[in-house]
Amino acid sequence: MIYSTEVKAMCPVTQGVHHGAAPIPEEAKWVQAKEIKDISGYTHGIGWCAPQQGACKLSLNVKEGIIQEALVETIGCSGMTHSAAMAAEILPGLTLLEALNTDLVCDAINTAMRELFLQIVYGRTQSAFSEDGLQIGAGLEDLGKGTRSMVGTTYGTLEKGPRYLELTDGYITELALDENEEIIGYKYVNFGKMMEFIQKGDDAATALQKASGQYGRVADAARFINPRHE
Repeated sequence: MIYSTEVKAMCPVTQGVHHGAAPIPEEAKWVQAKEIKDISGYTHGIGWCAPQQGACKLSLNVKEGIIQEALVETIGCSGMTHSAAMAAEILPGLTLLEALNTDLVCDAINTAMRELFLQIVYGRTQSAFSEDGLQIGAGLEDLGKGTRSMVGTTYGTLEKGPRYLELTDGYITELALDENEEIIGYKYVNFGKMMEFIQKGDDAATALQKASGQYGRVADAARFINPRHE
């Protein structure tokens, strides 16, 4: 340790009371985090790139400082989907500090890692008050049936009005309009469920029918339109 001449000339003064770091909640315990292995938790973070043309949601399950599970969801940028595949391969097995300083290729994913790091080290995790935290596999449970990301895509213009393209229910096939041409419901196909039916042996037409549904006052519709072509 190198000290300046000014510091060397100073007399020592005792620091006095010093209790260390304030404890943070981790998996139903209060922990004074002093080393990276003291950190555990499951949580999510959102990131964006500099031109803000894409965004990433990153979910990590950390046990004793090491990432055990990573879920990467991206939207808005075709190149980012490839970066996401790399991140899901790179992150598990790294410590939080390694992950924070790892080139994850995409700025959106790097930013998500930064935001998520802050939540974890400050004890703001989803599993802060869950005994033993969340099991490995919690990320897949977040995706729900069909193991697909929750995506909402809507579009609108002043001249032609709104179009619902995809919502949590699934891919919108038809919009239900009333006599005033206002949206009162929609029909949809859940692609995740459809692929599961096909994998279990259903033909495509049967799987499509079984995975289809509707929401709203569809029965009261004056007419239906295809939101992508009408």
